[in-house]
Amino acid sequence: MDNQPEIQGALKISARSEKPEGVKECWPLMTFYERFEQIVLMILSFIISLVILFALLQLMVNIYSILMAGVLNPMDYKIFQVIFGMIMTLLIAMEFKHSIIKILERQAHIIQAKSIILLALLALSRKFIIINIEAAEPLKLIALSLSVLVLGVVYWILNQREKPGVSNNQC
Repeated sequence: MDNQPEIQGALKISARSEKPEGVKECWPLMTFYERFEQIVLMILSFIISLVILFALLQLMVNIYSILMAGVLNPMDYKIFQVIFGMIMTLLIAMEFKHSIIKILERQAHIIQAKSIILLALLALSRKFIIINIEAAEPLKLIALSLSVLVLGVVYWILNQREKPGVSNNQC
């Protein structure tokens, strides 16, 4: 019971020492340029949302046409390449939107290198899904493979460097 006032005092101090989170709380503390960045990011986020929505609708229309035409043959890899290529395109756009949202929510000040590397890995993965192996040049396949390997190693190194429990929330 004697520790209760000390605990309450410590809670009040820690509650006061928390930095504001989110754009609403940080807006008064931002410089003109930081506000400009936030507005640009909101517009980009909206545009990317529209692109994702239209790409999803196009994917649904394509799958519907394939099903109605009766050409969905599980043994025909070309159809699966097209479908999974479209799905990967959607995933890349959604990851790009996620990196913008992290900045908007003040979880990061700039686009993190890790996010860019992840986007590149997703784009290369998409390329491997849609590539025609028979027609592809061996040197091109080697270059793509080395790119994936190097980006994977860099992503792993960046992931190892992050310190767990450290929050980037700040104005």
